[in-house]
Amino acid sequence: MKLDGERLESLYTTMVKIRRFDEKTAELFVQGLVKGTAHSYVGEEAVAAAACANLRADDSIVGTHRGHGHCIAKGARVDRMMAELFGRVDGYCRGLGGSMHIAALDLNILGCNGIVAAGLPIGTGAALANRIRRTDRVVIAFFGDGGANQGVVHESLNLAAVWKLPIIYLCENNQYALSTASTRTTAGESIAGRAAAYGIPGVRVDGNDVLAVYEATKTAVARARAGQGPTLIEAVTYRWGGHSMRANLPDYRTKEEEREWMEKDPIARLREEMERRGASVMSLKELEESVEAELDRAVRFATASIEPTVEIMESSVYAPHAPATEPTDRRGPERTMAEALNEALHAEMARDERVFVMGEDVSLIGGIFGVTRGLRDKFGEDRVRDTPISEATFVGAGVGSAIAGLRPVVEIQIFDFVAMTMDQVVNQAAKFRYMLGGGPTVPLVIRGPQGGGIRLAAQHSQSLEAWFAHVPGLVVVAPSTPYDAKGLLASAIRDDNPVIFLEHKALYAVKGPVPAESYAIPLGRADIKRVGSDVTVVATQAMVARALAAAADLEKDNVSVEVIDPRTIVPLDEATILASVRKTHRLVVVHEAVKRSGFGAELAAIVAEKAIDDLDAPIVRIGARAVPMPYNDALERAAIPTQADIAEAIRSLF
Repeated sequence: MKLDGERLESLYTTMVKIRRFDEKTAELFVQGLVKGTAHSYVGEEAVAAAACANLRADDSIVGTHRGHGHCIAKGARVDRMMAELFGRVDGYCRGLGGSMHIAALDLNILGCNGIVAAGLPIGTGAALANRIRRTDRVVIAFFGDGGANQGVVHESLNLAAVWKLPIIYLCENNQYALSTASTRTTAGESIAGRAAAYGIPGVRVDGNDVLAVYEATKTAVARARAGQGPTLIEAVTYRWGGHSMRANLPDYRTKEEEREWMEKDPIARLREEMERRGASVMSLKELEESVEAELDRAVRFATASIEPTVEIMESSVYAPHAPATEPTDRRGPERTMAEALNEALHAEMARDERVFVMGEDVSLIGGIFGVTRGLRDKFGEDRVRDTPISEATFVGAGVGSAIAGLRPVVEIQIFDFVAMTMDQVVNQAAKFRYMLGGGPTVPLVIRGPQGGGIRLAAQHSQSLEAWFAHVPGLVVVAPSTPYDAKGLLASAIRDDNPVIFLEHKALYAVKGPVPAESYAIPLGRADIKRVGSDVTVVATQAMVARALAAAADLEKDNVSVEVIDPRTIVPLDEATILASVRKTHRLVVVHEAVKRSGFGAELAAIVAEKAIDDLDAPIVRIGARAVPMPYNDALERAAIPTQADIAEAIRSLF
């Protein structure tokens, strides 16, 4: 193909800048100025340069751990990149992200990623946001040959093909996943050949030929802009160095192979082409010298930048919570919890067009518990989406669409299935804001039913709130009444943080008064369900009703029980709980989750640390037995705490 001289100069400058940045990084790593590790892009420069040259400023990319080249090609400032590698406050991530996590949302660089292939679901979500907004913006998601064998790659290709999303999946096949050759790990004639299974174009190109990569990407971008869906491009290239600057591994490639590929140097090939077309040696030297001067300035900038503070570190985890004022009048028509949640979804989707819902069976039938019923008829299939059974990728797409500015509500059909999604929840959603220096927001709700009591056995009955309470960056909500469920879901959707919203499946049919109007309950505010003076019981979800029943029985014996529902596990309303303990001098904590290492242990530790002198008796924890949930109904009842268990625990304190 024929590109004009100006475009060739631009490609050449970008490629030289990428190479010299990573060569400079290697020098600075040896000097101890770049710490941790970094992954060199030297040898692969043609891929990022050519691909990003086809993008507009409002198009997006998602990079990999070997992402310096992706960022530079999309226009990132090398001084701020260098400051990030130095771990300094003027870096793109204020020194919190480092080499593997550089991002610049103002340039639509949606983050590089330390988890292999994890960026593909995120890029898919960004493309979904483009589709929902009906723009012609496109996304390129880079990944490597090693990542090609991750399940989320196949899930992303399938999801994007089904929904015809405007995305290009660009595999940089440098032929080695760390030390293992792709010929030993990857079946089939090519990675691009896998596209045929999803009914999309698959193109294999010489990744060291910048013009070939440019042409292939140009075609794929035009196809995506026209609404024709995704393309898979495999660019065959070679990294000159080892896996990382820190690896210090034994040789796993022959010197002959390395020499053969260095002779295919993509920069030298482009330089020869430019000289053949009339570019002077002097003009190319001037371009190279301008790059050197820019890199020298970048190093000075990074060196002068100060270290980030502990205050910056701690303030970067959570965005401020959305303000809310709880109703003073809680009266209203009787609603089940499922109906109350449905009302909240209807209200929030009407209130904010950025809100959309996706998950398995949420659209056509309205979810297996009916929580999303009627949403499709009112808001259409674009905003109420049935997904394939590929939890990791549709949750990751939720992360990506949230980063891109929407407010997704993703349903996990049965919350045990969240185990399939843990990378996207824990390493992506929870850490994205933090790794990018506390700037971006991830307004994502992941909701669904947990808990036992309806004989669904070990893989459909777990209570998993402790998993998520342990992860900084996540909000964890666990309502016990229809009133709380409606108001807390509204707050969760309005919040700028990723929220794990846990609904107990045994409570879906429980009725209670729910105000008809829209309202929101502040996150982090407990509710005193019953006032008492002799003992405090902190209970969650289905255990709240059992604690209240036990308290009513104990009242006959002149034992006054205060029952507190935290409503949100993170943030936790410590003040309300501690004030109650200082009044009653006794504490019982009850949850359905397994007692060992459960939320109750954390709460007991908080009270022991902050109010031990106010206690007149040991703290008592009640939780499920340390067994998977049994199918047999009698055994299931034996596994889950009962009203009698709670009453017995309270009596033991006197």
